[in-house]
Amino acid sequence: MIERQNFGSFAGQPVHLFTLKNKNSVEVSICNYGGIVTSIKTPDKKGNFDDIVLGFDTLEEYIEDNPYFGCIAGRFANRIAEGKFSLAGKTYQLAQNDGEHHLHGGERGFDKVLWKARETSDNSLNLTYHSKDGEEIYPGGLEVEVIYTLTDNDELRIDYAATTDAPTIVNLTNHSYFNLSGATDILAHEVLLKADRFTPIDEGFIPTGELKEVDGTPFDFREFMPIGARINNDHEQLKFADGYDHNWVLNGQAGELRHVASVRELETGRGLELFTTQPGVQFYSGNFLTHIKGKDGRIYEKRSGFCLETQHFPDSPNQPNFPSVTLKPGEKYEQTTVFKFTILS
Repeated sequence: MIERQNFGSFAGQPVHLFTLKNKNSVEVSICNYGGIVTSIKTPDKKGNFDDIVLGFDTLEEYIEDNPYFGCIAGRFANRIAEGKFSLAGKTYQLAQNDGEHHLHGGERGFDKVLWKARETSDNSLNLTYHSKDGEEIYPGGLEVEVIYTLTDNDELRIDYAATTDAPTIVNLTNHSYFNLSGATDILAHEVLLKADRFTPIDEGFIPTGELKEVDGTPFDFREFMPIGARINNDHEQLKFADGYDHNWVLNGQAGELRHVASVRELETGRGLELFTTQPGVQFYSGNFLTHIKGKDGRIYEKRSGFCLETQHFPDSPNQPNFPSVTLKPGEKYEQTTVFKFTILS
């Protein structure tokens, strides 16, 4: 079931909030501004429902000062060094909107545009957007489709697709901040990541190009580990990011939908399982949230939420050893990510 309601207006156009509900009373709300997941309501072990993602009460707040809460990030999610990349013999200079680097598509990425929305009969919301050739300096006109589906198995499935009329680069993700406790910080959440390697960064959050083994480092989440257990360790990579804000190289075959991560919060009994076709995931521990007034008057401070952004690796256009993010005419960009909400036994 999908309910639609008015959520304000943007650039003179109406914005709507779509709430998907399944047979278990799980609810996911999405607005067509930025494709933002504004709310996910799931039960705890006692049957009490809480909203487990960070966000705002009003559209105006999302427009004015949003640290990418719940949005679709693109055309290229994550960072590109100095905002530069070369493609087909030409160099492109993108916006430098994160210090000297390019982040999440630039000044007006996909998180800041109005998507066309269409409800379908299978509890899905279909969002489409035409990104013009030269938008945010990216080459090629891009037709983008993102489908959010809430299943009766308590899964939020996100299917992404894109085609282009000229060679370009594409890297899309969802940027939801989760807190399975519904309150407090996320340091007691226990995380498992099926990844033997990660991509170390420099002080500007740009990958060095190395694929480093997690073994013997605070980046080893191959068994469940509280987020806060090692987050303040004396480790150069943690100091660069003031915590976790890194890309993990996921085990298994990219392109195949596989289980890559689990998160559990023992007090409420909520769990989160992550499946994706993507080669990487950016695990971010909310290090730069600072006194943001969010939903229901809550104040989001440092480490109030965590992100699991399935993706290609940061700065891939400038890293020849990373999986390619180039999309050419006649090809189709396709990827799927599934967040499954569980109750721990």
